[in-house]
Amino acid sequence: MRSSIVRAYPAPVPGDLPTVEILHASDAEDRQRRAAGALLARGCARGDRVAFALGSSADLICAAMGAARVGLIPVMLNATLTPAERDDLADDAGPTVRVFTQPELHDLIETGTPTDLAPYLLTRPMHYTSGTTGRPKGVTTGLWDEHTARQVFEDEAGVWDFDAADLHMVCSPMYHTVSVRFASTTLLAGGSLAILSRFHAATAIETLRRHRPTTAFLVPTHLHRILQDPALHPDERFDSLRLLAHAGAPCPERVKRAIMERVRPGGVWEFYGSTEAQFSVCPPQDWLERPGTVGRARPGRRLHIEGDPATHASDESGTIWCDMPDFARFSYWENPEATAAAWNGEACTVGDLGHLSEDGFLYLTGRRHDLIISGGVNVYPAEVENVLAAVDGIAEVAVFGLPDEQWGQKVCAAYMTDGRTRQSAEEALRAAAASRLAPYKRPKTYFATTDLPHTATGKLMRRAVPEHLGLPG
Repeated sequence: MRSSIVRAYPAPVPGDLPTVEILHASDAEDRQRRAAGALLARGCARGDRVAFALGSSADLICAAMGAARVGLIPVMLNATLTPAERDDLADDAGPTVRVFTQPELHDLIETGTPTDLAPYLLTRPMHYTSGTTGRPKGVTTGLWDEHTARQVFEDEAGVWDFDAADLHMVCSPMYHTVSVRFASTTLLAGGSLAILSRFHAATAIETLRRHRPTTAFLVPTHLHRILQDPALHPDERFDSLRLLAHAGAPCPERVKRAIMERVRPGGVWEFYGSTEAQFSVCPPQDWLERPGTVGRARPGRRLHIEGDPATHASDESGTIWCDMPDFARFSYWENPEATAAAWNGEACTVGDLGHLSEDGFLYLTGRRHDLIISGGVNVYPAEVENVLAAVDGIAEVAVFGLPDEQWGQKVCAAYMTDGRTRQSAEEALRAAAASRLAPYKRPKTYFATTDLPHTATGKLMRRAVPEHLGLPG
């Protein structure tokens, strides 16, 4: 099994701070034309794949966009993989050209003869799923005609209102699909980017102060680290942001409310999606009225549970399905069985579990692969984590199952603190569980830890937690 277990966003080496690049649409257009020309000169033809495995930079987003605008498919590989892991995925993708070093990337931009580009991306870059449920799978849309390409652009730009006045702060790595989506749509709308070479809380804070971006995407791990960083002033506000979007993992309620206090009213939005597809969007007022929801279906989509097209609402958790527009269809690279399992007519699923309120608001309960069955009863880790994460002093928590002779599985929790002692933290966690969770949902055993396993894009890898803690699976 191929995997991509890494520590998400490791602390930087002292003195080794990330770079911040400002990229304007006019300069980006020129770089894209030259990168595309260089790739075509190296023998790439329409439909070929070009593999990149590099940290975020202005050159990387321009090379990927340039490739996509001449009908080449960029394959964005995790830059933190070992060479063996990286090459394994690259071999799977079968690219015509591989760009794995900064000199190779720089050469594309500097030596290419400019070529004409389509107005919009003719494909989404191919990303590999994070491996949280097993072997990573390449997700591809194939190539689009220009009409479809315009529909895809308008779908994204319409949700977030990107325009030429925007400066978008890029914090997430460009092997994370949302990072490329937001960055490329901003540039195509005429806006600019402030690109961090990697996430670093103090650098993000300074970028917000100095450059005053209007939009940003951050995962909850980013938000937590910004709030905890000593560089943040107690009453500091980031009022330049008209949009701060977050997704990728559940956001603890206390973290979200704290961020809302520092961004202009109406600025903090959430959405639910995956490498494969985008499902819902949640304006701040909807979340304030219904804490815990990830919103309602995006325009042109319809959510339902357990694949029944007639089902509009359910009080029970089940597999989330979403009817998608034609332009949003995807497939798994050279994996027709997985593709067939993900689609039922116009509806797709990525295996997540949730339920819908009567008025169509979606609540996530986890992944089917993470489900704990204790004494024949389903326990959804995300539900338990939401309760425990609200405890003061708890930085992060992971709920998982361990084998148990009596119950089949027992519910367990691993946690990190912001400085509280292990004994007091566990007492507070047990008290919260006792007051807000039925007995069968309450963790039986707690494990204190200094870190938890994440994908490179910040998603908690629950199935890797027992091994990470040295426990039998």
